[in-house]
Amino acid sequence: MLKIKKLKGANMGIDLIPSPDVSWHMDECPWNVAENTKEHKCAVKNVSLCPYFAGVEYPDILLCSYPEEYEEK
Repeated sequence: MLKIKKLKGANMGIDLIPSPDVSWHMDECPWNVAENTKEHKCAVKNVSLCPYFAGVEYPDILLCSYPEEYEEK
């Protein structure tokens, strides 16, 4: 079963890789957390979208349908 996660930090350069260079709170991509990597990106501008990308909600909230079976316990 999939559920929609609301992840803070989307600003259309959507990689959800927190950085000390940004002043706002940014949640991490659940795929990157599960795989201990920084390779996954929600969207690469003008190139691709993650298959779990479900849109953007005001203000700058990313909707992610990351599968529950991979959810952190």
